[in-house]
Amino acid sequence: MILGKKVVVTGLGSISSLGRDTHGFWRSLIAGKSGISRLRGFSPQDFKTSVGAQIHDFNPEEYFPAVEIPLLDRYTQFALVAAREALEDSGLGQAEIRDGAVVIGTGCGGKETDERSYQALYKEKKRRLHPLTIPRGMPSSAASQVSMVCGVTGPVFALSSACASANHAVIQAAILIRSGLVEVAVAGGTDAPFTYGLLKAWEALRVLSQDTCRPFSSDRSGLVLGEGAGMVVLESEIHARRRSAHVYCELAGFGMTADAGHITDPSADGAARAMSVALTDAHMNPGEIDYINAHGTGTLANDVTETRAIRLALGNRAGAVAISSTKSMHGHALGASGALELIATILAIQHGIVPATMNFTAPGAGCDLDYTPNLPRTMKVQAALSNSFAFGGLNAVVAVRSC
Repeated sequence: MILGKKVVVTGLGSISSLGRDTHGFWRSLIAGKSGISRLRGFSPQDFKTSVGAQIHDFNPEEYFPAVEIPLLDRYTQFALVAAREALEDSGLGQAEIRDGAVVIGTGCGGKETDERSYQALYKEKKRRLHPLTIPRGMPSSAASQVSMVCGVTGPVFALSSACASANHAVIQAAILIRSGLVEVAVAGGTDAPFTYGLLKAWEALRVLSQDTCRPFSSDRSGLVLGEGAGMVVLESEIHARRRSAHVYCELAGFGMTADAGHITDPSADGAARAMSVALTDAHMNPGEIDYINAHGTGTLANDVTETRAIRLALGNRAGAVAISSTKSMHGHALGASGALELIATILAIQHGIVPATMNFTAPGAGCDLDYTPNLPRTMKVQAALSNSFAFGGLNAVVAVRSC
C-alpha cells in the first residue's frame, strides 16, 4: 500500500468513435449508441473482418495548424485533442500545471508513421524518409507533444503495457501525486491501430469479430478494434480544494499484478488479485462496490475468466454488482481503452447512470453475473472499479469513489 496525499479527478477529455469530446462520448454511451461500423479506408477483400470503431471524418486541420501536422502521428493527434479538453475542463491555468506531470500510455505508438515509412522504403523503393519520421512515430511522442502544448516541465513519460497501458499511466501519475513529487498530472492513453499491417496482425490472432462486439454473450465472436484517446486531470485533494475546483471523484486506490503465466491466455487469479489490491489500497471492502466497468472484450477467453476473477475478488458481493463492458459500443481502443472506460466509470458516479453492455443476447457459459444488458441503469454509484487486463498477463485496476 502506498500512503500519501489523496488524489482526485478534476478534468476529463476524450475522443472516440462515440464522440469528439466527453459530452458526446457520454451521451452516446447512455443512449446505447454503437460506434462500430464498416471499416473505411480499406478494401473489403483484404480482410476477414469488415468492422471497426473508427473516428470517421477526422480532419487534423480542424485542430492543428498546418505547420504542426507533419510532426503529429494520428495517435498523438488524439492525445492532444483529449488532453486539451481535460485541461480546459479542470480549469487549471498554465502556471498551475507547469510543475506537474504528463503520463500517457499507448499500446501501439506511432503505427501510422511506421507503416508510411515501410511503404515508402519497400513498396515505393524510396531511398530517403521524412526527416521528422523518428520524432513523429516514437512511442513517447504523444507525451512529449502534450507536455509542450500544456507547458508541463515536470515528469513526462510514456509507458506501454498493451491493453492495460492507460490504467498503468493513470496509476503512475497518481503515485507521483501521492508521493508529493507533483500536485497535478495529465494522464491517460491513446492509440490509432487502423493501419493495414496492424489489422493483418490482429487478424492473424483470430480474435476479431466478423460483425460486432457482444461481451459476455453466448454467441460472442471476438473483439472489435477501436481508436481514440482518453485523458484525466489528477490533483492532490488539497490543491484542488484550495482553488475550489470541481471534483468528479476520488481516485481511491489501484492494483497492479502480473499473471506470470501465458502471453495470451488470461488468469482469473491474476485479475482477481489486482482487484483485491485496489480495494485494499482504497481501504474499501467488496460490499462497497456498486459498479464494475469490465475489461469485457467479447472474446471467449476473457469474458469467462473475468467473470471468475470478479467472483474471486468480491465473493458473495459479486452477484449484486452492476457490471458492463462499454467496449460493446466504442470497441477495443487498445492502449486508450482503459482511459475511456475510466471516464465512463467516473461519469457513472457523477450522473448516477450505469452504461449498458450492448448487443447482449444470452449469457455465455460461465458468464453468470449482472452485465447490465442492453439498457443503461439509473442507480446510485458511490464506488466502482475499472478493469484493464492485457496480453502478457498484465493487470491494472483503478478504484474510484464519490467525494
